[in-house]
Amino acid sequence: MTSETPKPHILIVDDDSEIRDLLNRFLSKHDFRVTTAKDGREMRQAMTDWSFDLVVLDLMMPGEDGLSLCRQVRNESDIPIIMLTAMSEEVDRIIGLEVGADDYMAKPFNPRELAARIKAVLRRSSSALAPDNLDNRPDKVIFAGFMLDPVTRTLRRDNESIALTAGEYDLLIAFVDHPRRVLNRDQLLDMARGRAAIPFDRSIDVQVGRLRRKIEPDPKNPILIKTVRGGGYMFTPEVAAA
Repeated sequence: MTSETPKPHILIVDDDSEIRDLLNRFLSKHDFRVTTAKDGREMRQAMTDWSFDLVVLDLMMPGEDGLSLCRQVRNESDIPIIMLTAMSEEVDRIIGLEVGADDYMAKPFNPRELAARIKAVLRRSSSALAPDNLDNRPDKVIFAGFMLDPVTRTLRRDNESIALTAGEYDLLIAFVDHPRRVLNRDQLLDMARGRAAIPFDRSIDVQVGRLRRKIEPDPKNPILIKTVRGGGYMFTPEVAAA
């Protein structure tokens, strides 16, 4: 008898019961396990009772909103988060990425597209453990006093572990794989987020800002991730196998 691969367990957090029911039915039919929560209290209880692979979190909810809940989750876990936002609220989407969301979708949305986004984020979050990727990358990489371990997805400096979200890790891997090369936003989106850029999508700038705050001596005057005017970004350190 062969063992089946466990279905990814998704937590849907939304105060709209119709959206919860719709996503529960749709995702359950497409090889996901689904648990739903209507607010922060139910979300925390669910995360205590179960282990999840990804959270879909609505931004606009009464009481504790999605941004505060995203911060809480990110302070305790690196579980991938996809945030649902209003179509017109680009600022909210950027703030969502600032506080640690890995991706976002604007309402109204097509459940099929959300399922595709979930699969893409899950692929990214586990890609470092894929044998094909590990064969092509050293066990450990060093740059500017940091040690990056793609196997365990950890970053360390002076024996101190530096927590990275899935999005920050993917972005850092893109830079480490292409040192001293100018990468534009579209290239970084494709490498780090697995999807083509959408018009005026500045989310990669947000992720760069978050990563700079974790690795730069002075994030306001970056020397490791330099902005190239009219071009994109360049990762300046020498990268070597540990």
